[in-house]
Amino acid sequence: MSSISSFTLPPYTPAMNYEQARFNMIEQQIRPWEVLDNQVLALLAVVRREDFVPLACKALAFVDMEIPLPPQHNPGQCMLAPKVEARILQDLAVQKHEKVLEIGTGSGYMAALLAHRAQQVISLEIEPSLAETARKNLQKAGIYNAEVRIADGAANLAEAVSDNGALRGPFDVIVLSGSVAVVPAALLSQLKIGGRLSAIVGYEPMMRANLITRVGKDAWRTTEAWDTVVPRLLNFPEPSKFSF
Repeated sequence: MSSISSFTLPPYTPAMNYEQARFNMIEQQIRPWEVLDNQVLALLAVVRREDFVPLACKALAFVDMEIPLPPQHNPGQCMLAPKVEARILQDLAVQKHEKVLEIGTGSGYMAALLAHRAQQVISLEIEPSLAETARKNLQKAGIYNAEVRIADGAANLAEAVSDNGALRGPFDVIVLSGSVAVVPAALLSQLKIGGRLSAIVGYEPMMRANLITRVGKDAWRTTEAWDTVVPRLLNFPEPSKFSF
């Protein structure tokens, strides 16, 4: 992922009113960003975002920003801004019978949200220490239908989502929790017919949230839903944006 600009952390205060901060996040950030699905809003009120952020960043849990995640040797790893996570969740409209694949687990917060909506979530994280933290966060949150695997979602995807050679895909829903220049064909092939993939695609200073639906064996429909900028997922291809 790309690097995140430096900032000074506000002091952590254990007396912070998390419920009020959560309410303010939903009403002042998320609703105004056209997230109006009552099920999504109710879920954001229930899943404790503050339990998924690093301890030093607890005071930032509900701020409209990306939150950096350790380790420091791999700058750019982050939790996406709350309104971006909420908009992705709304776009995908995950159902209880559906199987979900996430690329880029981070702290496990998005996997937690998805797990509340889905039957099963498999989330791939390239950084082992983050994967372990996400597993602990999910366990503490009482979420047991989300599995975190240490894997590079940009390489050997079929192997990463297999169990002793048996494929766990294709999936009803695929979520990329970070941006890519293009969506690889290997990911599209892991979608069921009728399945949806959410990816933020393009280059700074403006990227587009793409919702890709598989409509046939070799056919996909893409909707460019909204604009944003988020850090890159690691190791995904970067084709030149210039053509001659």
